[in-house]
Amino acid sequence: MARIRQADVDEVKARTNIADIVGERVALKSAGVGSMKGLCPFHDERSPSFHVRPQVGYYHCFGCGESGDVYSFLRAMDHLTFTESVERLAGRIGYTLHYEDGGSAPETSGRTRLYQASTAAAEYFRSQLASAEAEAGRRFLGERGFDAGAAAHFGIGYAPKGWNNMRDALRAQGFSDEELATAGLVSQGQRGVYDRFRGRVVWPIRDLTGQTIGFGARKLYDDDQGPKYLNTPETPIYKKAQVLYGLDLSKKDISRSHRVVVVEGYTDVMACHLAGITTAIATCGTAFGSDHISVLRRVMGDDSASGEVIFTFDPDAAGQKAALRAFADEKRFAAQTYVAVAPDGLDPCDLRLNRGDGAVRALMDAKAPMFEFVIDQKLAGFDLASVEGRVGALRAAAPIVAEIRDSSLRPGYTRVLARKLGMDLGEVTPAVERAARGSRASRDNASPPVETPEAPAESVRVTIATLPRAAAVTLERDALMGVLQYGHAIDAAEVDAALAIPMQHPALEAVRQAVIAQPDRTRVGWATAAVDATREPYRSLTAELLTSAFPALTEADAKLSAFALCRRLRLRAVDQEKAQLLGAVQRVPADSEEGRRVRVALRELDQRRRVLAERE
Repeated sequence: MARIRQADVDEVKARTNIADIVGERVALKSAGVGSMKGLCPFHDERSPSFHVRPQVGYYHCFGCGESGDVYSFLRAMDHLTFTESVERLAGRIGYTLHYEDGGSAPETSGRTRLYQASTAAAEYFRSQLASAEAEAGRRFLGERGFDAGAAAHFGIGYAPKGWNNMRDALRAQGFSDEELATAGLVSQGQRGVYDRFRGRVVWPIRDLTGQTIGFGARKLYDDDQGPKYLNTPETPIYKKAQVLYGLDLSKKDISRSHRVVVVEGYTDVMACHLAGITTAIATCGTAFGSDHISVLRRVMGDDSASGEVIFTFDPDAAGQKAALRAFADEKRFAAQTYVAVAPDGLDPCDLRLNRGDGAVRALMDAKAPMFEFVIDQKLAGFDLASVEGRVGALRAAAPIVAEIRDSSLRPGYTRVLARKLGMDLGEVTPAVERAARGSRASRDNASPPVETPEAPAESVRVTIATLPRAAAVTLERDALMGVLQYGHAIDAAEVDAALAIPMQHPALEAVRQAVIAQPDRTRVGWATAAVDATREPYRSLTAELLTSAFPALTEADAKLSAFALCRRLRLRAVDQEKAQLLGAVQRVPADSEEGRRVRVALRELDQRRRVLAERE
């Protein structure tokens, strides 16, 4: 494949705001001047340690150490090649790339082609919804309260009955059968390749960036022997355990409100959005699980208990089972979790159809805490009219109350449980306390991991947190932070003079050497190049210095502070040199030639210091 010209690679990066790209997957909030932070997409965490610095186009996680630029972020998140990541960003900003052989853009391959095929299929299905054959599909939507505007908003389409309609349309656009099969759009049978989706209403499933990655399709005809709902199979771009339908439309409101509503189907998502609950999402043919939670937490910015996650379940046995599965993972949310069950067992789609938009909104307002809902599910299996039933119910429900992570809520739920059981609080409280002790003992007695002493130890990562808390180290740390973040915007001679002075701490000296190795601090990306140039195990430290929140209120203050820190390094060097000369004065005769040279040098140092101090 032809190589993209380096000047274009740099230009696309310079024109792309990394915060926009990262912000499509992670809820970012201000972390000081020029810095933003959120929950790390590379590891599971409860408080945000992932920092993004838009001005330098760089991110770094202070927890796991992952760092890089906008290209590395796309490559890690979407599993793109470097070329594909540049091409995607170039297409996003409308920039025409040039290739080193002087030719036109090469035919892309791999994951990019899968995205393109899925997008083309979505367009094809949308166009077919207006066809005469799609009357059954339009009727299906209309009977559920969805008009043409709703269909267009969610990109709903129709897959014709024929075996090869979609395949023929996409092959005419240059897609091969192999590409269509890898994208999950066609299947292989004894008689060859045929359309996977036929005679169905089709919902496009999109990732967080809005790119179509798969489809969900509902059957319409009695002679369709397939399942009621048919989804795209697992593909290189579609992983059902990590995909949430509607999240591309909901993410901004979820991030803003720190609230998400988890429903069970595509039509329920549509009904909620049309009723004004624009934070509704659904899983795609699989149970709500830990990967879904990780995705949602990053979008929510779920690092405080002020958020809300509301689950809607059918009141039947399957719905209760789904609720208990969700409860098993509930503790992974920092947000409070709730359950909303509609009257008469109606799902949000039917509730809206029968009782209007207001009923859907009222359902969410009438939510019950997840713990209370699960307690009720546990108690339902016991005869509370008998002593034996109440004792058995207490044993079953006490561990649920004991697991409530917010200790301020536990006494209240203990009283709730006592009221539901019809038992004295004095009987219920000890049972909850015993369950809590048992849970702690179980965790404490868990088998430790098998030790493998012969395995090589992981190299220790040097970070800001591992630096000594000494004044000299703090000055060097802050000065290098200022240079990495604002070295391009302050006097070059001042920075050069400061960087010419070796650092006292070896880790910071390694950072200094990487910084001075960069020939042009006015070049876009010079600071990220300094990170890459830092030798291990100090590279993570350079990344942290580049992305940390700089202690200043405004951009102008930050530049002044960076300049002042450079000046303080120079003043410290003068003071150290003076201390050495004062020591020499004590060792040589005052009237000797050497003594006179030392006194002259001291006067010159005093003069240099006055000049530096006056300009500080």
